Amino acid sequence: METHDADPRDGRDESEAQRADRNWNELLQEFRVFQTGTQILAAFLLTLPFQQRFQKLSAFDQGVYLVLVFLAVAITLLALAPVSLHRLLFRQKAKTELVGIGNALLIVCLAAASLLFTGIVLFIVDFLLSPTAGFIAAGCVFLLLLVIWIVLPLAIRARHAHRNGTARDSRPVG
Repeated sequence: METHDADPRDGRDESEAQRADRNWNELLQEFRVFQTGTQILAAFLLTLPFQQRFQKLSAFDQGVYLVLVFLAVAITLLALAPVSLHRLLFRQKAKTELVGIGNALLIVCLAAASLLFTGIVLFIVDFLLSPTAGFIAAGCVFLLLLVIWIVLPLAIRARHAHRNGTARDSRPVG
């Protein structure tokens, strides 16, 4: 039985089905933004072997390159998974489960993308300057990713919970 105002804490008057539809649409929009960036990076990686200087890569750089290609492919496949799930579960009244799985997939994609971005910086800076410079630059990128993708959202969540006087609630209010 559907109830209205599925989550009274957020002030929205919507049924659970309406909330699931809205959350699914929000997730799909986030995946669209995410897919564009990772597809461009994957395309960049796939063109590299056809460059003349590619033959000059050290064994380490070749290894990093292969890891980056496999990571880019895995991210692309994971980012496309919600489309496949939606098609196979269409009209099965599984939207709430789709939202949960889509959320988990997007978090995994973001974690993998943080490794991809860090690895690309390592790869390029190592090739252009030195291995030491590559590791320093990659470390800086990884730190930046941790701050903007994890620390900042958690700080905002904690401040929001403190301001509202609520206990820590890990359930997202969507």
